[in-house]
Amino acid sequence: MRMVDLIEKKRDGGVLSEEEIAFFVQGVTDNSIPDYQISAFLMAILFRGMNTEETAILTDKMEHSGQTIDLSSIHGATVDKHSTGGVGDKTSLALGPLVAACGAKLAKMSGKGLGHTGGTLDKLESIPGYQIQRSIEQFIHQVNDIGLSIIGQTAEVDPADKKLYALRDVTGTVESIPLIASSIMSKKLAAGAQTILLDVKYGAGAFMKDLSSARELAKVMVNIGKHLHKDTRAILTGMEEPLGFAVGNALEVKEAIDELKGHGPKDFHELIIRAGGIMLLQAKIVSSEEEGERKIQEAIDNGSGLRKLIEMVEAQGGDASYIENPCKFPISKRIIEVHAEESGYVHHIDSLAIGLTAMRLGAGRATMNDVIDHSAGILLAKKVGDKVEKGELLFTMYTNKDEIGSAVEDALKAYQIHEEKIVAPSIIADYLF
Repeated sequence: MRMVDLIEKKRDGGVLSEEEIAFFVQGVTDNSIPDYQISAFLMAILFRGMNTEETAILTDKMEHSGQTIDLSSIHGATVDKHSTGGVGDKTSLALGPLVAACGAKLAKMSGKGLGHTGGTLDKLESIPGYQIQRSIEQFIHQVNDIGLSIIGQTAEVDPADKKLYALRDVTGTVESIPLIASSIMSKKLAAGAQTILLDVKYGAGAFMKDLSSARELAKVMVNIGKHLHKDTRAILTGMEEPLGFAVGNALEVKEAIDELKGHGPKDFHELIIRAGGIMLLQAKIVSSEEEGERKIQEAIDNGSGLRKLIEMVEAQGGDASYIENPCKFPISKRIIEVHAEESGYVHHIDSLAIGLTAMRLGAGRATMNDVIDHSAGILLAKKVGDKVEKGELLFTMYTNKDEIGSAVEDALKAYQIHEEKIVAPSIIADYLF
């Protein structure tokens, strides 16, 4: 079998066989196929696409290109969730402890953030001592013991995706639904959980810019899960404005703690309740979403979700006193309050602009070698639908940088304020299963 034949077949719109896809993934993994041929093949997929079966086979071969995690020794239903990335997305920090408090077993491998979207691991690392690198044995033991663990992905998991992801980034082949779907799903499947909930985001601050594209991606990933006999579901959530009020690592940890104490932002709370209800249904702990939502709310009300977060932090070497007393998190030396220049109602907040500004303040990284300032970020005071008076606080910026250029002006431009009153839409636009 020759790689050039596969490139030409896909270029001409042909359907690849399982053997051909397996040959490609093996060649990516063992470096027997040169980068220029891999890149040409990726471009052919970008233009010609892949059908449902091809995409599922690609996902399966990528999943098995390296180590797969066997969670069968965990007692109970193992659940996982994945977000396609957004601004202010601290969902796992609250959702994981809540579903664990309700009896599910959350075994989650996460990544670090790059660009304007934050990573779950970066947020957790703002807790002093928290260890994201754990052996698989430690990972499984902890999930059995306390019901949850969130760690970094091991280097041995899905090596084919690491190579393909890096090449897609520099060859203009990122925007391919089959390649996006197989990348996400191969990592999630390799991580071994019995069920997967996908939070597919759309809007200015998300990778998918509109609801239609997000729905297409969600359908493909759910179909992959079905094809590979894994309970996979998806919710489509808006990212036209940041999730919650906090954007930045320690700021978001504190907001997740607020949610576990029962006073999180409205949109964040809505997402947590709905996603948690679905995950408990997937785990067969409840018989309906509504029952699951009630159990999640009970775990907030009785404090069991917060206690689970404390248990996880302690189990992974973190200083749980920061969870019990969030005032201990360091505060940036520069605090800049920005006020409204006009009165009216907030109609839109450009998530991308807020995320990029927070990154420039030190809350994110432009390259994987950049060092994050965990205290940096932006704390919104007004959200879409809120009334604001001229001179009223819109947001507060936190940074340890002496020079931030046009950051204030850029973040202020993210706000659109008009006279007409509006009602903020529900954060959840659709649910696919």
